[in-house]
This record gives sequence, C-alpha cells and structure tokens, in this order.
Amino acid sequence: MAKHYKELLVWQKAMELVTEVYRAAATFPKHEEFGLASQLKRAAVSIPSNIAEGQGRLSVGEFKQFLGHARGSLFEVETQLLIAKDLDLIGKDDSERLGERIAEVGRLLNGLIRSLRTGH
Repeated sequence: MAKHYKELLVWQKAMELVTEVYRAAATFPKHEEFGLASQLKRAAVSIPSNIAEGQGRLSVGEFKQFLGHARGSLFEVETQLLIAKDLDLIGKDDSERLGERIAEVGRLLNGLIRSLRTGH
C-alpha cells in the first residue's frame, strides 16, 4: 500500500481530471457559472479529495468507504458532463476526452477497491 496518497496513481489521474474539468467548465456561458459549472467543479474536486482523506484514515474499512465516496463523485461528474454535452455546453472532442479520463479513473478506483477487499 502507498505510504502517501500522492503516490497513488488513481489520485494522480483524478487530479488530472480536475484540471481538465475546470478547463472545460471555464468555457461554459457566464449564466452557468453558479449552476452546472459550479456543481461539476465541486464534484470533480471531491474525487481526489476523498481518495486523500480515505488514505489518511486509520483503517482499511474507512479507506474503502472514502473510495466509495470518490466513486460516487466520479459518477456525478460523468452525469453532469453528459448534461453539459446535451445542452451543447461542451463539444464532442472535449466530451470524448473527458469520458476517457473518467473511465480511466473509474478503472483505477475499482481496482484499488478490489485490492482492498482481497487484502493485497
């Protein structure tokens, strides 16, 4: 197990996702600044934040719980990006790139959760 959350590949990839989400949200119209853009950014930030907080906890059970929160936030980001795409707030290229990032973070999160369940 990593000694520090910054060593976790899933945390690193989640941080990259946050940066990309912020860049995409910056292109939203001004009237969405406190609506969908704000919700999207908050949910994205929650992913690496929950990974970090969970890794800092004292038990594997607590870590798994926070990874579950991170996974929930990832699905929230995915849903909000689908809404943004449906509203033509982001283009197809950005949508596809962000979708690939989300899938990658999801695979890494699921792998880490699985490894904690099996004790490896």
